[in-house]
Amino acid sequence: MDKILVTGGLGFIGSHTVVELQNEGYDVVIIDDLSNSSINVLDGITSITGKKPIFEKLDLKDKAGVEAFFEKHNDVKGVIHFAASKAVGESVEKPLLYYENNIGTLVYLLKELKKLPEASFIFSSSCTVYGQADELPITESAPVKQAESPYGNTKQIGEEIISDTCKVTPSIKAIALRYFNPVGAHESANIGELPIGVPQNLVPFITQTGIGLREQLSVFGDDYPTPDGTCIRDYIHVVDLAKAHVVALKRLLGNKNKANYETFNLGTGKGSSVLEVVQAFERVSGKKLNYKIVGRREGDIISAYADTTKANEELGWKTKLTLDDALRSAWKWEQKIRG
Repeated sequence: MDKILVTGGLGFIGSHTVVELQNEGYDVVIIDDLSNSSINVLDGITSITGKKPIFEKLDLKDKAGVEAFFEKHNDVKGVIHFAASKAVGESVEKPLLYYENNIGTLVYLLKELKKLPEASFIFSSSCTVYGQADELPITESAPVKQAESPYGNTKQIGEEIISDTCKVTPSIKAIALRYFNPVGAHESANIGELPIGVPQNLVPFITQTGIGLREQLSVFGDDYPTPDGTCIRDYIHVVDLAKAHVVALKRLLGNKNKANYETFNLGTGKGSSVLEVVQAFERVSGKKLNYKIVGRREGDIISAYADTTKANEELGWKTKLTLDDALRSAWKWEQKIRG
């Protein structure tokens, strides 16, 4: 089977995607610098699939290292590119770090792919490119708004760089996948979300509060124009999301793409409020969660959920797992890592 490079392959979405690729028979090589992940994830992947992926510890900011990697692995047929810094707040404080890490590394990768006879490239993008959309649900044709943060801007610029490269490089075919809010863990509880320090995302903060690691969950604002006053997001199970990457990759490898640069939204098509996520956790865990309503957080948009029609029809991909499934798996994972 084809050899596929997964950058950031020991991270949250990356590790779940490596599992799905291996389950489909692909040979996987992972690049990760372990700055936001753990080498133990490799064992988790191996325990699920029965096969250890090739692992190369490499910082993609090391241009010579990237060149040397592709000289060694010159038979790579496709790249799924997750490696990037992703904390919105941190990006506001350290913009240059984000531009170097998220943009420079993308350029180095694409320069190497240009040298290959042909290459398929999947880019980990984000619904942050839409900002607060004018219409819901959000379709791929919604305008890309001025970014609210340097992190969001790196996703917009990243998409532009790939699009510009594809226009003049017919040998590169690319798909940008715009995720909504990935949550959950593998049902085996052998891999899951491993935030370093205080979680930036809602679900790990909920599970850490549930297990007693955090004293209380802060719900930022209950005065938004939504049914219960809290922000609404489209929470997608990470396993459904991982499977979409495999489907998108097969589309490119099989020359089924309609253009050599395409974009797809990946979500469930359904919005859930912060309080609905809290209630789902309480339902699946049987625990009451300690939370309090506090003031709004700067930069939070009111509501965002995907129109998934294009991904459903063009990719033939649909989500199968529910919010309860995601919270149940995230809680099982939390209990395992604290056990």
